[in-house]
This record gives sequence, structure tokens and C-alpha cells, in this order.
Amino acid sequence: MRTVGEIFITLGLVVLLFVVYELYITNWMSAKLQREANADLDSQWSNERELHTDPIDGKAFARIYIPSFGADWSFTIQQGVDAAALEVGPGHYKSTAMPGEPGNFGVAGHRVGKGAPFNDLDLLASCDAVVIETADSFYVYRVLPMQDEVAGWAQNQGSDPRCADVAPLQDTQGAYDQTFGRVIVTPDRGDAVSPVPYKANETMPESDLAALMTLTTCHPQFSDRERMIIHTVLTNQYAKEQGANYADLLREIGEA
Repeated sequence: MRTVGEIFITLGLVVLLFVVYELYITNWMSAKLQREANADLDSQWSNERELHTDPIDGKAFARIYIPSFGADWSFTIQQGVDAAALEVGPGHYKSTAMPGEPGNFGVAGHRVGKGAPFNDLDLLASCDAVVIETADSFYVYRVLPMQDEVAGWAQNQGSDPRCADVAPLQDTQGAYDQTFGRVIVTPDRGDAVSPVPYKANETMPESDLAALMTLTTCHPQFSDRERMIIHTVLTNQYAKEQGANYADLLREIGEA
């Protein structure tokens, strides 16, 4: 019994050390990498010759902001979703659209450890803003209606000023009949970031594609059994004026 007890104590210590490493040490390491990525991105954007270069694998090319998570919540977005890229912050699925383009701009991020940028994605509600900053523009996306909100959208949330440019895609595009603000799927549903979500084989002219951004993360918290998918739609694009910053944009879109 004494030996068994010692084994359990040892296993408990190992588990405790793993939790400390996963929740604290990896967060600290990722925070350092994120600071470096932010500095590199500022340097890149200050060099006009580099404003329109294609993203480099593993390097930051944009920033993501979620106003409802606080005015100081922001992360760089790296090109790619491999382990090294996601250790720095959210990563762009390279096969998906770029910010502002028709189709689906797909972004993945950790929910626990390694900075946990997408820890609170489950708190996002329909019409909440998600802002993407590139070298020359701010793109404002808003969370699409949830499945249980679609039927009464116009009479309920649709009257909210923040929802002025948000409507169920099912009303206008039958191909998007599975695209809602929040969807929980199994890990094999890589088609969540297809141009038309969940329909990898859907073909339509680019002019008919909605301009979407899809955020993906593990679900539930502390597990990778499923994936949480947040679908948003582009509502505004603002060219970055000289001296303009994110705080100015928040006042412009009524999120300050």
C-alpha cells in the first residue's frame, strides 16, 4: 500500500508540473514571442517598400482585435497554423482568403496555454466586432447570427444598430445554410474554413461569395475533442489615414 501511495503521489506531482507548464510557462514563452512579433510587424509596416509583400510562413502580417475583450486585447496573426506559428499567436490558414477578400479568411488559435488568444471565444455574441489590421486598412467583421436567432432576427437582434450590416446568410445565399455565428464540430471538419463553410466542393463565382472570417479553436476548454467555430462577416473597411490608430477606429464604429 505504501508503494502504491508513493506511485500516486509521484503521478500527482507529474500532472501538477504539467499543468503549471501548460498554463503558465507556455503563456510566458508565448508572450515573449508575441512582443517580438509585434515589434517586427511595426518595423515591417514602417518600411513602405514592404507594405504589399506576400506573407512569409511563420511571420506576422496582420493584427486581430476583439473590442468586447477589452481595448488592449490584440494579437499578431502569423502566416500558417503549424505548432511554431500558433505558439506566437493566432495563425492564418494559408489556403484561405486574405483579409477583406471574398471567400473565407480562416484563423486558428489556442484556447489554453501558449498565450491562449482564443480562450474566451465562447463569450462572443452575434454582431460583436472582430477587427483585422493590415498594413493599409482596418477590416471590421461582425459575428453572424446564432442558429437559434435566425428565425426572429429582424424583430429582435436585427434592430440593434451594431447589427445594421449583419443578417442571416441563409436569407440571401442558400449555399450558406450551415453557416451560423457559432458552430461546434468534430476535429476532422477542416471544411469549416472552405470558401463556403462546410461545403468544400461548392463552386460559385467569386462575386457571389460572402466575405467571411472564421475563427477556430479547441472545444471544450482543456480538451481537443471538438472544435469551436466562430463565423463572422465583413461589414466595413477603413483605409488607415496618417496617424490613425485602433482607438480612433473604435470611436468610428461605436465600440469605444
